[in-house]
Amino acid sequence: MKIFQKWLGSLWDLAAKKGAEKVLMMVAFTESIFFPIPQDLLLIPMGLSRPDKVFRLATLCLVASVLGGIAGYFIGLFFMEVIGMAIINFYGLTDKYLVIQQWYDKYDAWAVAVAGVSPIPYKVCTLTAGAFKINFAVFVVASVLSRGLRFYLIAAFIYWQGERARNFLEKRLDLFVSITIVLVILGFILIRFI
Repeated sequence: MKIFQKWLGSLWDLAAKKGAEKVLMMVAFTESIFFPIPQDLLLIPMGLSRPDKVFRLATLCLVASVLGGIAGYFIGLFFMEVIGMAIINFYGLTDKYLVIQQWYDKYDAWAVAVAGVSPIPYKVCTLTAGAFKINFAVFVVASVLSRGLRFYLIAAFIYWQGERARNFLEKRLDLFVSITIVLVILGFILIRFI
């Protein structure tokens, strides 16, 4: 689709700009709290346009995402009724609030770790981790490990595949964007129906 090709062209342009890393970090930070679009949609084209710096970009994603997760944790801890529930309500997950509490009771950090690498919205876990007062250190470690795994796997693929990965993305952009959108939607559906 031409709209996706235009979007990819915009991302290639963004990747070359001076403030690109700040935009990537802002998206990674806010995605951990409320933003619906995953930072992967920036990390991948930025990494493909600068494969020599892809691990730096993955590290920036990791740091910003975990810091956003910590912010989400404290929003859940201190402001869940005012801010956190508004975000949960926005995504239509109010009825899953207690289900998530059961996940924490049963799996503790593993619930955060699964959300960190899967299409399950990480933002939901960050907010509820604070609201249900799971161990903060465990939350941070689970976030670092799971988000790190996710971002560094992407970086490794880009680094080792280089130009082939870029060509693959350019030729199959519609498929890539469609899969990403489906994964985001499936993450929300998965959490709604569990």
